[in-house]
Amino acid sequence: MTGSSSSPGSGRKPGGSQPLRRLDGPAAANGLGGAELAAVGLGALWLLVVTGAFVLAPEDAGLSQWADLIVSVLAVVLPLAMLWVAASAARSARVMREESEQLQAAIDGLRQSYLAQAQQHAAVAETSVAKRLEEIAEATRKTETALATFQTSRRANPLRPAIPAEAAEMTTAGQGSLALGTQAADTAPPLPAEQFIRALNFPETAEDTEGFAALRAALKDRKAAQVIQAAQDVLTLLSQDGIYMDDLRPDMARPEIWRQFAQGARGRAVAALGGVRDRTSLALTAARMKQDPIFRDAAHHFLRRFDQMFADFEAEASDGEISALGNTRTARAFMLVGRVAGTFD
Repeated sequence: MTGSSSSPGSGRKPGGSQPLRRLDGPAAANGLGGAELAAVGLGALWLLVVTGAFVLAPEDAGLSQWADLIVSVLAVVLPLAMLWVAASAARSARVMREESEQLQAAIDGLRQSYLAQAQQHAAVAETSVAKRLEEIAEATRKTETALATFQTSRRANPLRPAIPAEAAEMTTAGQGSLALGTQAADTAPPLPAEQFIRALNFPETAEDTEGFAALRAALKDRKAAQVIQAAQDVLTLLSQDGIYMDDLRPDMARPEIWRQFAQGARGRAVAALGGVRDRTSLALTAARMKQDPIFRDAAHHFLRRFDQMFADFEAEASDGEISALGNTRTARAFMLVGRVAGTFD
């Protein structure tokens, strides 16, 4: 989860990082340094010595041949050239050393700015989680006991429920039975597809009356209740690792791919159903699948229930109803867990 923290209207990025220093100033100026001044002084001294030697020499010892003139010119020029080469090399080394130090300082500044921003992002994430907890706290207080399907040996203090507490209570409440062992679900009227799809998405909030009505109706249907309870278990366990279906944005598969899955196709033929691309969620789910036997059993049970449910649902569902079901929280959990379990490999 990412976020930013800044005062209103400030327009500053989190972390308040300082602008990098420009690589200019005295260290990068074009002025003469100690090496250049030394070269100039030595060159001037050399010219004075050579000039004095020729001017003060006797007339009969002057330059009499071109060869002597060339040798004299070389004797004057070469030492000057060597001095300037040495001075330039020293100056270049000094400038490169100073610029390297400034570049290192700029990199250190960037590193400190990144660390500061990462700390602020973590603080913002904690604040967001706390705010969401406050929003559902009032509804959570209405539940008197922790329900069996929400409990595992690893769950002590839930960060937030994957679905509203009232929905969890409804899915685990005991179903009434009639005389002679006849279950109430056996005499319930057929569940409309629209209500079933709405129940698979679970209520959005504690005030979602339409969602609770659909969930209540679905729980009266035995097969629907089985897949809803299995989905509830998986959603709750995933929420312990901070994985919520509302945060996933999977690639939606076409209805014909879903129909192939309902008719028994597996592997590459239905790979498009594994449209979850969130690497963090996939990695956390895969690790939980390997390390937590409770989660692994719940995940495989959920996959079986979803498979059986969808095979019956597809036979009478339209393409629009299949697409709507594929966008529910239950279907997203199936995409995530199914991809980790290798259903689409």
